[in-house]
Amino acid sequence: MPSCLFFSNFAMRGLYPWLIRKMKANKILFITQEITPFVPESPIANIGRYLPQATQDLGKEIRIFTPKWGIINERRNQLHEVIRLSGMNLIIDDTDHPLIIKVASLQAARMQVYFIDNDDYFHNRSMTTDENGNEYDDNDERTIFFARGVLETVKKLRWCPEVIHCHGWISALVPLFVKRAYNEEPSFRDSKIVISLYDDNFSNTLPDNFLQKMLHKEMQEDAVSEVATPITYNELAKLAIRYSDGIIINGDNVSQELIEYAKSLGKPVLPKPTDEEYHQACNEFYDTVFE
Repeated sequence: MPSCLFFSNFAMRGLYPWLIRKMKANKILFITQEITPFVPESPIANIGRYLPQATQDLGKEIRIFTPKWGIINERRNQLHEVIRLSGMNLIIDDTDHPLIIKVASLQAARMQVYFIDNDDYFHNRSMTTDENGNEYDDNDERTIFFARGVLETVKKLRWCPEVIHCHGWISALVPLFVKRAYNEEPSFRDSKIVISLYDDNFSNTLPDNFLQKMLHKEMQEDAVSEVATPITYNELAKLAIRYSDGIIINGDNVSQELIEYAKSLGKPVLPKPTDEEYHQACNEFYDTVFE
């Protein structure tokens, strides 16, 4: 069934009345944990690669950001540093961390990908776990650095995304920062946030002082007061949901607790579309949340 009919049928039945909207969102920022071919294929990496291309093909303007994981071969993928965007220091837990921005092109898709890099957090590292599958102890700070690095770079680009679509838990702080720390910035003042929930997870809990580390600019503690400790994956995901404007289900085993939590807050939730419907369904969803 064509995605437009898929959405219309649901709306006509009154199940998702927020789907009947006028298309408005034309600038989409993709913040993704993984993107192929720079890292091995995975559900997130494949969507990170093909959803932006399909969105661009639909006539929308896009930008893509991802971590510069240590497994990414810079020479083979022709990454190069963007000097005019690099050079800022981000302070996390009273320590300065230089922000390095690199870029590479996907020639076949006519897309550029921006990479957030830092010697402490990404150089000579794997991805969210090391070669033995052990989670890095500073994943909490890597999450903070990545989210802030993306938003600071978008500011420098003087680009105003209408919808920000976050993929993977490394981007989980973006909704909080946009709504509480960058809400007066011209680049993000009118931005809406969509997050995709996958089957990805992490096993370890994050340090309790993570809540203090993430406070930024004029953010007060009330911004994270509802986060329960110990900080599990579900608690981090709930924080992302709380400050998002729409949720897309991207996995077959997404926690039902998270789905019910989103619905309890009145957030529009897009059930997992079929592969054939996926790109169009996401883009229609962007337009609905932007109104």
